[in-house]
Amino acid sequence: MYNIKHYMSIIYIYIDNLIKQNSFKNWWIIQETPSLKRKDNKLRMKKTMEDPSKIMRRSIHTFLQHYHRATTAAAVALPFSTALLLSQLFFSSSSSSFHMKLNTLFRGAGFSSSLDFFNILSLKLSQTLSSSLLTLPFSLTFLLFSKAYIIKLLSNNHDSVYYFPLLRTYICNSFFLLSANASAFALFFLAFNILNSFGFSSTNFNTLFSLSSAIIYSIILAKAFVISNLALVSSPSSSSGGYTTILKACLLIRGRTSTALALALPTNLGLAGVEALFRYRVMRSFYKGDRDVTSIAIEGTFIAYLYALFLVLDTIVNFFFYQSCVKNEEDQKIGREDEYLIKIQIRETENNTKICIKGPKSCQEIL
Repeated sequence: MYNIKHYMSIIYIYIDNLIKQNSFKNWWIIQETPSLKRKDNKLRMKKTMEDPSKIMRRSIHTFLQHYHRATTAAAVALPFSTALLLSQLFFSSSSSSFHMKLNTLFRGAGFSSSLDFFNILSLKLSQTLSSSLLTLPFSLTFLLFSKAYIIKLLSNNHDSVYYFPLLRTYICNSFFLLSANASAFALFFLAFNILNSFGFSSTNFNTLFSLSSAIIYSIILAKAFVISNLALVSSPSSSSGGYTTILKACLLIRGRTSTALALALPTNLGLAGVEALFRYRVMRSFYKGDRDVTSIAIEGTFIAYLYALFLVLDTIVNFFFYQSCVKNEEDQKIGREDEYLIKIQIRETENNTKICIKGPKSCQEIL
């Protein structure tokens, strides 16, 4: 019977001969072809990445399963949703100054007043800035408390304090969204002035430029919101939150943008529908004066509570999407390790000894 040193010397000689004969090519033939390797990685990602409909169904199931706790989180977020919906009443007064300043900024940048997209954009941005400033104290307190409660409920670690990482990430997200808007405006400014220098200044060109700018701006803003939401739900898993979680979210979102947008669409449509319902049922009746103030206030409270429920559901969806991304990354890492794994197996019996070298695609017996 041979000792273990003898077996290792046989294995070393055999592997050395295989390397000299280039016999490993049969084992890693798929990995040595770049196109096949990329195709194999894509197939692996499709197999491990959950379908958006499955993530949405699991989120709704969790929401209904823990409905009493979800309603508690919605009650915590109710002051924020109420302040956000009521801030629409101040758009006519507080947003007018923002609107004028943004119009002056766009005119100074060289954008023509005939560009309808930038006229609409300046109005919407002024409304968003006014609403964000008016609801900032409620965002930093009630909204983040609600999100921290939901994330703590869904995660396995119940001992950590989740509020402070969420607070740091939320503040960094605000600067991140501002920088995304500024980058988009800088891109439009350069494109518009370069094209104008070549003589493109007709009405048809302005219409085409407004349409293409609206599409590009929507894509940039949608990706920025998806990254910020993913960073917010992933911040409790990091040590401190902040910009590091935004960078981590940018890495996790690669190759999964379509899934993230498909998940963000239903909840954002629900939030937009609740806002439209508030305008129609509350603001319209308030300005007309055709209903009692008490009934308007009660109905407005119920609508604000419905808005808070959608915020809770959005947090659950983003959390499960983050978990799916992390699981997908771990599966891919394990798959990459298995691709280059060699297992040496020695089996001793009474009559003989067998040594097998197992590659990722085959097994060869050498003794």
